[in-house]
Amino acid sequence: MTDGITVAIAVAAGTVSVLLALLIARAIPMLSGTPARSPTAMPAVEPIVMLFRDRRLVDATGSARTLLDALPGDGDWSKLWVWLAQRFDNPQVALEKAAADGRATLSGSSMRGASSLRLQAEDMGQGLLRLEIVDPQLGHAGITINSHSLAAMEDELSILRESVDHAPVLIWRENPEGVVTWANAAYLREVEAQMDGEVRWPLPRLIELPADAGLVRRAQIDLDQKVRWFDCHLQPGDNHRTIFAVPADEAVRAERSLREFVQTLTKTFADLPIGLAIFDRERRLQLFNPALIDLTGLPTGFLTARPTLYATLDALRELRMVPEPKDFSSWRSSIATLETEAASGHHVETWSLPGGQTYRVTGRPHPDGAIAFLFEDITSEIAMTRRFKAELSLGAEVMDAMESAVAIFDADGRLLSTNRLFEELWGAHVATTLRGFNEIWRRAAEDSPGYQALRAALSADRGEGQQKGALAGPDHALLSWRVCPLSGGRRMVLFVRAVPKATPASTRDAMGPTEARRATAAG
Repeated sequence: MTDGITVAIAVAAGTVSVLLALLIARAIPMLSGTPARSPTAMPAVEPIVMLFRDRRLVDATGSARTLLDALPGDGDWSKLWVWLAQRFDNPQVALEKAAADGRATLSGSSMRGASSLRLQAEDMGQGLLRLEIVDPQLGHAGITINSHSLAAMEDELSILRESVDHAPVLIWRENPEGVVTWANAAYLREVEAQMDGEVRWPLPRLIELPADAGLVRRAQIDLDQKVRWFDCHLQPGDNHRTIFAVPADEAVRAERSLREFVQTLTKTFADLPIGLAIFDRERRLQLFNPALIDLTGLPTGFLTARPTLYATLDALRELRMVPEPKDFSSWRSSIATLETEAASGHHVETWSLPGGQTYRVTGRPHPDGAIAFLFEDITSEIAMTRRFKAELSLGAEVMDAMESAVAIFDADGRLLSTNRLFEELWGAHVATTLRGFNEIWRRAAEDSPGYQALRAALSADRGEGQQKGALAGPDHALLSWRVCPLSGGRRMVLFVRAVPKATPASTRDAMGPTEARRATAAG
């Protein structure tokens, strides 16, 4: 019984002690004037304070060190100054005022979305400078962040920052006044190269782009008497614009080489008497030479306006510089045929113009679907060919009128020409060389001395002059032959019947008295 009473007394004493301790804990804040902290209350946000001595960090709060560690670049002062210059119009003013008055406060720039920030600078003497960054909106905010979400955001930020800083293009952001508010590592390197390694904010504009510039614009940078080209892609945003400057040196060199090549071709084609017109894959005129104007009469202004192939041919038709078709449908069909054949392979067409001129039009395919047309005036060539054919026809008529069978061989023994009597005597197309006819003559003369003399004459040097002889012909009639040397090593062989062939009696009966007496005397 006594033991139970003792235990009960001990439990009651312990309970009273706990209650007294709780009362004392609640009473102490009340007595000191400090409000009691709620079990769910968040700790106060640590201020961002940094202490520099001659621009070297001496001390900093935990939040300030976290900010400096997250900033890109080298050196605490440089990293902080870049960050401040992106959010304050001119932080140098705060430093100068603090040096003069001992303390200065600078508000953030509303144009840069940092109007709630304040920069407090205090000169503490002996080269010490105290900087505090204050954001009233977050001064008493208690924010709970999920650690996994924060880690994911930090990883993504690290990837984005590394990608942007290692990008082989210049990237920067400008506000509406044209002030550079942010730039990547490539841009900063270019600034360092131009400013001998000293970078100050606000950063200079390496490329001056007007406010009304298009989305893509080519610009250049002059560095150490070396010109570098960039294709600037502009991305507009709210109260800013972001510029991506892609190096375009290779493209500029390629375009310059192409222009020089085209100029060289143009100068070369300018001296050609053949008209040239090159159409691209869209069938627009890209290149032409002066000869095209001279041959076709097309105006220079019309050609420089890059007309299409159909428009060019229509203009030629109006100038009567193309063959006149029967109707318009056949004209369109001929144009389609001309384009198709020129694009698929070599196309040659002769145009007989109404004015008496003759043009040869050649179409050839070019790379990437382009086609080229060559216009050549062949009027004189056609006239010469016609005269040559007329002379050949006249020569053939003269040879056919001769009373001798004639054959002409070149220096290599190839048969060049024969007349009608030769073909009637020895046959047409029986041989094409002197060797072949030697065999025919040998068989006809049965290898007689007359044939041997003819063969020796054909083998002799042309300086010996004409040589004559006789041999038996294909009908065993006696033939007299003569070999005459010609220019260029050619030789002419003539055969004449030594005894004219007798005229049949039926033919003499049909003749008149005079013709009959001549035929009988000849027989």
